Amino acid sequence: MRLIQIRHPEKGRRVAKVDGDRCLLIQGYTTVYGLAGAALQSGKGLTSEAERNLSGESLNYEAVYNGQSDWRLLPAFDHPEEPGRCLVSGTGLTHMASARNRQAMHGGAKGEEAPVTDSMRMYQWGVEGGRPEPGRVGVQPEWFYKGCGTILRAHGEALESPAFAGDGGEEPEVAGAYLVDPQGRPRRVGLMIANEFSDHVMEKQNYLYLAPSKLRLCSVGPELIAGAAFEDVSGTVSIERGGKVVWSRAIATGEAHMSHTLANLEHHLFKYEAHRRPGDAHVYFFGADAFSFGEGFSLEDGDVMVISWEGFGRPLRNPIRFDRRSEAFVRVDSI
Repeated sequence: MRLIQIRHPEKGRRVAKVDGDRCLLIQGYTTVYGLAGAALQSGKGLTSEAERNLSGESLNYEAVYNGQSDWRLLPAFDHPEEPGRCLVSGTGLTHMASARNRQAMHGGAKGEEAPVTDSMRMYQWGVEGGRPEPGRVGVQPEWFYKGCGTILRAHGEALESPAFAGDGGEEPEVAGAYLVDPQGRPRRVGLMIANEFSDHVMEKQNYLYLAPSKLRLCSVGPELIAGAAFEDVSGTVSIERGGKVVWSRAIATGEAHMSHTLANLEHHLFKYEAHRRPGDAHVYFFGADAFSFGEGFSLEDGDVMVISWEGFGRPLRNPIRFDRRSEAFVRVDSI
């Protein structure tokens, strides 16, 4: 099932099921978060809860998706009441291409004589121990904090590279949406197309700058896929400039293409008690297979980043904006 979150300037928020070129409004719930909570209470599952609450009302999804309706798409998942209770995080070095890009960034020499970086070692650890038997703990992946729910953006919204940043670059990924139930158990709500959007210029200076390079906006959606398969997913990432495609690559993700199983990634995110607070929401990025910076391509203001994964609904499109102002000093005074 494919779900979207939308908002009308007068009618407020709604949740809808995507059905071809129509989106069918769900009555009684204004957010996927609320719908998922009700599904936990009923014990009947998210799909069943959505199906039995279809209102009979529908909208033209094509118009909503293209921004030609008063209804606007929202991020496919969020914490609607307290954005600070949505933890946005991710894991890297789960795909060979990302490990190679990191190796090229920080390895210095190229070819067989290139020194093995810590990034490549960590990727290799995943290859050797990131796919344990079900129910067993595997090797820990790289993990990073990206921000809270206030950084989430929807399909069509701009992703801004701030004044202090070195650049802005797309990272085409799949992200998981999670809700921690009243007993403190993490529950997967669904999967989404995601653009993790990072500062690769900052990261390239030194791999210890990875953490600050991640602290910025990102996007998820337009659709949340409940019950999505994550074994072998094919897709495309492209950059459009002036209405024309100026860079594009085929990409792949899913457990068949990763050094870790999804279960192992989820275990290492939620093994921390602080990440299992009842009622908290999580958006978790699973890693990228390719991105334009790795091929020496630089984005320009107004370029549109487009990410598409087969089986995950319509593509996620976001223009990039650069804040060209000089970095402003943030002064801290005593109370």
